[in-house]
Amino acid sequence: MLNKQSPLPMYYQIEEDIRQRIARLEYLPGEAIPSERALTETYDVSRMTVRQAVNNLVQEGLLYREKGKGTFIAETKMEQPLTGLTSFTEDMKRRGLKPGNKLLSFDVKEAGSNLAAKLQIEVGERVFEVKRVRLADEVPMALETTFIPYALMPGLTQANIQQSFYAYVESELGLTIGRAEQAIEASLADEAEAEALAIPLHAALLGIERLTFTTENTPFELVQSAYRADRYKFLAEITRN
Repeated sequence: MLNKQSPLPMYYQIEEDIRQRIARLEYLPGEAIPSERALTETYDVSRMTVRQAVNNLVQEGLLYREKGKGTFIAETKMEQPLTGLTSFTEDMKRRGLKPGNKLLSFDVKEAGSNLAAKLQIEVGERVFEVKRVRLADEVPMALETTFIPYALMPGLTQANIQQSFYAYVESELGLTIGRAEQAIEASLADEAEAEALAIPLHAALLGIERLTFTTENTPFELVQSAYRADRYKFLAEITRN
């Protein structure tokens, strides 16, 4: 099955074979892959080689482990374009999924220097701090912390934030959402993130910070999100200037 004369490492060839089996639907989401021992016999390689291939696919998000049960095929990742400005609720509805929130906290705090600079407010001004888990068909997808200038929308309530926040901003407040600045970086889940998202400790995350502005160039929210890397990937179309 493997070409031992190839310059490609054995573990890489195993990874590619498993990828192809997933693409051909020989392995379906939620199904367990064969044990390390079985794969060692199938590919006629050492267990260390098999383990390296499987570990790489787990890190990539194609596979996931359940302690004491085995290694399984992950669900297909959602593809999120980096063009267009939509809310999580709008995005999930567009995919035919039921959006949901698990509100963890809804507080008012004073802005520190870093937060104040980003929201273009004075240090010490009040901001809403909202922490919640974003759900799709009841499955945790992201852990999100949102900061909103209190003076911009003092009447904001938990009920408002539990629905589509963008719909509230545009329909209830009469503001027009214009643009956003977004940064993405990789991270590993800490204990709080792992618990909130029902994933293993140190699982891969996509850390996203988005600062959103009205059409009058006023920042109205700073969102810091940790998306599950096993369920999400971001796409961008790039043209040569």
